[in-house]
Amino acid sequence: MSHPPASTGPTRRRLLAIGAATAAAVLARPARAQFRVEISGIGATQVPVAVALFRDEGAAPVRVSEVVRADLLRSGLFRLVDVADALDERSTPNLAGWRTRGVDALVAGSAQLLADGRHDVRFKLWDVLRGEELVGRRQTVAAADLRLAAHRVADEIHENLTGERGIFATRLAYVTQQGPRYQLLVTDADGEAAQVALASPDPIISPAWSPDGKSLAYVSFELQKAVVWVQEVASGRRRVLADFRGSNSAPAWSPDGRTIALALTRDGLTQLFAMPAAGGTPQRLASSRAIDTEPVFSADGRTIYFVSDRGGGPQIYRIAATGGGADRVSFDGDYNISPSVSPDGRMLAYISRDRDGSFRLMTLELASGTVRTLTATRDDESPSFAPNGRLIVYATRIEGRDVLMTTTLDGRIKTRLLTSGADVREPAWGPFGR
Repeated sequence: MSHPPASTGPTRRRLLAIGAATAAAVLARPARAQFRVEISGIGATQVPVAVALFRDEGAAPVRVSEVVRADLLRSGLFRLVDVADALDERSTPNLAGWRTRGVDALVAGSAQLLADGRHDVRFKLWDVLRGEELVGRRQTVAAADLRLAAHRVADEIHENLTGERGIFATRLAYVTQQGPRYQLLVTDADGEAAQVALASPDPIISPAWSPDGKSLAYVSFELQKAVVWVQEVASGRRRVLADFRGSNSAPAWSPDGRTIALALTRDGLTQLFAMPAAGGTPQRLASSRAIDTEPVFSADGRTIYFVSDRGGGPQIYRIAATGGGADRVSFDGDYNISPSVSPDGRMLAYISRDRDGSFRLMTLELASGTVRTLTATRDDESPSFAPNGRLIVYATRIEGRDVLMTTTLDGRIKTRLLTSGADVREPAWGPFGR
């Protein structure tokens, strides 16, 4: 978990890789559930919500109400209230009575098995304080999609109670290592329902989602050098995007999905380039005598943030997406790497090295310049914003293992995703639209 010197570029996020397994097998092969969740911290404001057991869910392969509860709890925005009452979406609950029990919102539903093997998932959400029904929905899904249906229920609840879109039905991509074996996994946002995208004894690094969520770009070492690949998530079909002389690394998609920025050493030092996502000739974005790496597009696609040691140590800079001169962005500390831009374009998450040598997750408000330290761990890396901007996922090292964490933007609510034996690194949070 040691961070390399600036001359080699920032990484644990550049050390891992996945290689030469047959790509056609990508998402056809499920992996065992990887995670259990531990939550620490207390939010400033939490909505008390009661989620009743869903009728008939005991006969389903997934207990829908349990998934919904876990999603809401993980967000840090809700406090769950125990429910012993037998309720479903057909009930007419006594909302005044629930109000006296300290409940602001009530959820009840069902997950009925149909004759064709599918499940009919229904729910209703009541605003207890206003004494009214907020929303009712129905989904008919295959048994394999019950977890996704439950995440969608949680998303509906989140949006109706907060006014912000939920992210529970989105996905994560990350890399695991267990002994000599590496895997690139795609999971639900809670780390469950893992599917193996690629598995190999060769390393892979830097997974990056396309804006439509249909493809992943990543760096694989299966050709005995760093090469950028693009892979379709559903089919597993993949292609080489960048295999130029020297190293090819750090792919990042533009918001419109047409362009990928990356770092190449084809002309000597590591420099920034952009090329069509469909393949083609790279266009150099800047000419410097320094190492420029880790590009990431701004939310509007007009700017690229990146890491450079042109000032003597690694700092975060920005440049027009079409190239040109660069402006420095980070000024606190002498070692700042791994920028990630919030979906609204107002904030950067990044990793900063403290005076004691610890690497910690930070945020920077771009307009005000306000910097906040979010963690007390010592070896954080690879931050990635949730698509609604409410959470950040990152990798760190705890008790000798590499693990994934999520945190709220104030750092008060953290969720630890614990693996069963594998080290986990390089998380990338997928977009909306699943």
